[in-house]
Amino acid sequence: MSSPLGLYVHVPYCRQRCSYCDFYFVTGQKSPAPFLAAVKEEIAHYADRYGDKVQADTIYIGGGTPSRLDLDETFALLDALRTSFWIDEPLEVTFEVNPDDCTDDYLAGLRALGVDRLSLGVQSFFDADLKWMNRAHTGKQAEAAIEGIHKAGFRTFSADLIMGLPDQPEEYWQANVEKAVRLGVPHLSTYMLTVEEQTPLGNQVRRGLVTPASDGTFERRFRFTMDYLRGQGFDHYEISSFARPGHRAVHNHRYWDHVNYLGFGPSAHSFWWDTALREHTLSAGGAERWSNLRSLTRYNALLGNHTLPVEERQRLTLDQLANEHLMLRLRTEDGVDLDRLLHVYGADLVMEKVDDLAALEEAGMVTLRGGRLRLTDDGKMLADAVTERLMLRDPAPRRR
Repeated sequence: MSSPLGLYVHVPYCRQRCSYCDFYFVTGQKSPAPFLAAVKEEIAHYADRYGDKVQADTIYIGGGTPSRLDLDETFALLDALRTSFWIDEPLEVTFEVNPDDCTDDYLAGLRALGVDRLSLGVQSFFDADLKWMNRAHTGKQAEAAIEGIHKAGFRTFSADLIMGLPDQPEEYWQANVEKAVRLGVPHLSTYMLTVEEQTPLGNQVRRGLVTPASDGTFERRFRFTMDYLRGQGFDHYEISSFARPGHRAVHNHRYWDHVNYLGFGPSAHSFWWDTALREHTLSAGGAERWSNLRSLTRYNALLGNHTLPVEERQRLTLDQLANEHLMLRLRTEDGVDLDRLLHVYGADLVMEKVDDLAALEEAGMVTLRGGRLRLTDDGKMLADAVTERLMLRDPAPRRR
């Protein structure tokens, strides 16, 4: 059976700019009609090319802030996907929302449109943190949004929390995690604050106005998060992701499992194998990844002229894909299936990295049991360094 297909749409609208955010967005929203017309054109193009090849079983509407769209606009977007692709009964339809958009009517409307999972951008329940991040909502609005999501009947949803804000008191982070659990959030995505160059935060750090949190601070908070959430019955199934049983993010697994996905909208990325990826068959070639340009104006204009808004394409060989697969799977609870790495990607990690594997296992960074390689808790603290040490090859991808 061929691999499943995930569909992603990037909605670029935001109420205001968060200080840390490096995703593509625009503020000062005017009518989204030109964007909706353009994204429908893009969806139709890729449906003609790929729509009958594999069944799409997850939809993820992200951004930006998709909840800046009203319900009619959201219906038009979902309808374009459902009428263009082979989607019978999707496993998951996720929609990102911000707390300040979560009215009872809006949440009920999303449920009526077939959205069955929400991703809520909480980041913190403390107003001081939210003001520092330039978020548009308050802590009380975040709590009210969670209560509203329960009331609207969403069986599953996720809340994002950001770890490691500069000068944030230690007890704030613990209180954030504990409050999310107390409010009945079944899935938490806990992200370490990253300083990106082209952001207000990046500028503040360069000017010496902000000092990032120390590595020790991140480690203490990450260890608390792992220990506390496991004690509350959550599975730590990916480095940043914790879920109660039955509440894992299916769409995100499309990325971690290295299967086909198509992205629509400005800045969206897509990935497609040359041949259908099978669990135990070496692929005949490689894969292609492409990304759209980061400009809503140009995106709309190009698709208005029936031209694809692709900014970059990469041809990925099996060697490159093997490294990617290794990096993605090491982030997960299931780890790397070494037999699959060999038979799908042609890479024999044990033969090529026997000394590194032995050293990392002795240091308590990884375990290798039953043909699976996994990070330990100590290894998760240094995941990037461990992954880099295990990289099989490092050829540069070919761009065209």
